[in-house]
Amino acid sequence: MLTSLTDLCFSPIQVTETKSLPKSMNETNHSRVTEFVLLGLSSSRELQPFLFLIFSLFYLAILLGNFLIILTVTSDSRLHTPMYFLLANLSFIDVCVASFATPKMIADSLVEHKTISFDACLAQIFFVHLFTGSEMVLLVSMAYDRYVAICKPLHYMTIMSRRVCVVLVLISWFVGFIHTTSQLAFTVNLPFCGPNKVDSFFCDLPLVTKLACTDTYVVSLLIVADSGFLSLSSFLLLVVSYTVILVTVRNRSSASMAKARSTLTAHITVVTLFFGPCIFIYVWPFSSYSVDKVLAVFYTIFTPILNPVIYTLRNKEVKAAMSKLKSRYLKPGQVSAVIRNALS
Repeated sequence: MLTSLTDLCFSPIQVTETKSLPKSMNETNHSRVTEFVLLGLSSSRELQPFLFLIFSLFYLAILLGNFLIILTVTSDSRLHTPMYFLLANLSFIDVCVASFATPKMIADSLVEHKTISFDACLAQIFFVHLFTGSEMVLLVSMAYDRYVAICKPLHYMTIMSRRVCVVLVLISWFVGFIHTTSQLAFTVNLPFCGPNKVDSFFCDLPLVTKLACTDTYVVSLLIVADSGFLSLSSFLLLVVSYTVILVTVRNRSSASMAKARSTLTAHITVVTLFFGPCIFIYVWPFSSYSVDKVLAVFYTIFTPILNPVIYTLRNKEVKAAMSKLKSRYLKPGQVSAVIRNALS
């Protein structure tokens, strides 16, 4: 989703494999790129082992943290509420966001020639927009849940029924699918016949379209307009929702409102971390490729890591459920017994 410009001046144009396209009256003979070269985060060989280690640990933390939240919410009946149902779905999407490109980036840090097939590249474009588009809409649904809970507490369970929660999740995936389908439609028929170097660790749509052997100015505008519309509209809905909620909380001073403030702090922090890089990428026109790479890492790695920490750090209910889960499955002496049996 990044709008960074691919730097083609450092090395000659390279085509790894080509095949002839059929002739027609309106087409000229040219070759078609069948794979792309990912330049990754750094070209330094000395940094590759460090990148492999650090991002392997980050990815492991993402899986453990988010799956722990999913397991905690599903196993504790006290957390079978609309807010935690949506939170578990957010954790699942975070795992998906981190998994569409991170495993390949980790594997590529061990090889010198980082390539990806044309079809796999399109698959990465499809999944990144599917997951991020779905997460945007899900964050709006979570804001709506908090609005109903705080502004209409007597009707909360009636409005936020199980059926409504499921519909909200399905809508988020449907919007994500429509968004990624429209984005992919801009790319799938573009002719790629020469440059094939993508200056990132995954196939980012704006970077890939700039490699096409045709004028992509209009296509680039449509891509930015599509993603920008979804990002800004979701962000504005979130701003309006949380502004109304904060005004309501401010006018009340009960103990329940203190708990609501704590929950709102976590929600607003997650929204800021998610939409901050997204809006910067699509609204700020002067970002350089190095800045965009940092934002890409933050977007796909650090946000999925931070979300579980933010939601559990100040949430007594989740921490209590995790302690209960720990006491149930990790009884005193059980871990050491398992280790001794494994070593014997």
